[in-house]
Amino acid sequence: MAALTALTLPLAACGGDSGSGSSNSKTVTIWSSVDQPVQDGLLKALEGKIKAGGDDITIKWEKVENINQLIITKIQSGDTPDIALVPQPGVVSQMNQLGAIKPLDDAVDMGTLKDSMMPGTLESGTIDGKLMGLLVSANVKGLIFYPKKAWADAGYDPASVTDIASLQALTDKMKSDGNTPWCFGIESDTATGWPATDWIETLVMKTAGADFYNQWVAHEVPFNSDQVLAAGDTMEGLLFGDGNVLGGVQSATSTNFGEAGTPMFAAGGPKCWMLNQGSFITGFFPDDVKADLDANVGVFGFPPATAGGENPVEGGGDLLTMLNDSDNVKKVVGYLSETDIGNDAAPNSSFFSPHKDFDVSLYPNQVTKDEANYAYSSTAFLFDGSDAMPAEVGTGSFWKEMTSWISGEEDFKTAVGNIEANWP
Repeated sequence: MAALTALTLPLAACGGDSGSGSSNSKTVTIWSSVDQPVQDGLLKALEGKIKAGGDDITIKWEKVENINQLIITKIQSGDTPDIALVPQPGVVSQMNQLGAIKPLDDAVDMGTLKDSMMPGTLESGTIDGKLMGLLVSANVKGLIFYPKKAWADAGYDPASVTDIASLQALTDKMKSDGNTPWCFGIESDTATGWPATDWIETLVMKTAGADFYNQWVAHEVPFNSDQVLAAGDTMEGLLFGDGNVLGGVQSATSTNFGEAGTPMFAAGGPKCWMLNQGSFITGFFPDDVKADLDANVGVFGFPPATAGGENPVEGGGDLLTMLNDSDNVKKVVGYLSETDIGNDAAPNSSFFSPHKDFDVSLYPNQVTKDEANYAYSSTAFLFDGSDAMPAEVGTGSFWKEMTSWISGEEDFKTAVGNIEANWP
């Protein structure tokens, strides 16, 4: 039997119960910052696997705040969990540089994972040829949401969007019909600008390909490369024309990202007809829309540059890291790496599996199932670039310069040139 507990602790309360100092403690400690319903579901499935395996293991799973900062602090003080789920590959790299994490290769079935995981996910946690971080839960970006009933009445067909050119054609058609194609908001308090970085990242990977995107994120090529300038041109074609964005594109700097999609569901009909955002955004839709999500909301993936061509998808998620490689910890890591670890979380939470062979029928609505079908058929799953860039760029100049561009203060070439010139 396995005894399991789930705790939610503020930053200052963590520590003191680390299992990393013991050789093979029966208690395995996990830290994460995933949503509580996701944690509860993963914990339930883990409990079932431990019980079925007859393992004498107790899990202590702590929900912690600010885990990216906390885990580095705790590593430096020698007070760590056995397993930590962190939401950025850059944090995995930091943990590795500190010598705090162990390779996962011997704790998981690498052959099975290579067949099971979305392409690109294993690479996101691989350092110097060793798997140091494994994606356990994911999220998807580059999703185009639309008001389902209004689209059907207007005769707009998401299946007609097979490449970026056809997305541009649909944009133009909507405008010629007297409709405003795009909802767009990048205001986010001190993080204003991040939705625009997602747009550019999606367009870079779609138009220049996964290999170039990874080089760009790692600054192996200039930030203002020609391929990036081309992505900016494409975004301007979709959004910058008169009447393309509700209120005009410059209004996006004062339109909150969470409220940008609400006009799609206005009582008198949509005031804008498409929103490019991440899978989380449905939580910001009006309550009456969320009450019957499948009837009100449709979604399709941002299309590739060429129909049937390379089609990477942008996303993120929580990467499992192992700070103690005892036999019991390895066993738990093995369980958490299995495809069905999300079976209890998926129906009752925002959990999204990184395994492309996950049972899609377990997701709670058709919207999530459609998101999954898009992600699982992608040619590569690529992490949000700004999360992997140095903080001075990813949460600094990239946000700032995109805001200056959207607001009309400078052109795109100047914006990305400034980022390149000030790369740390």
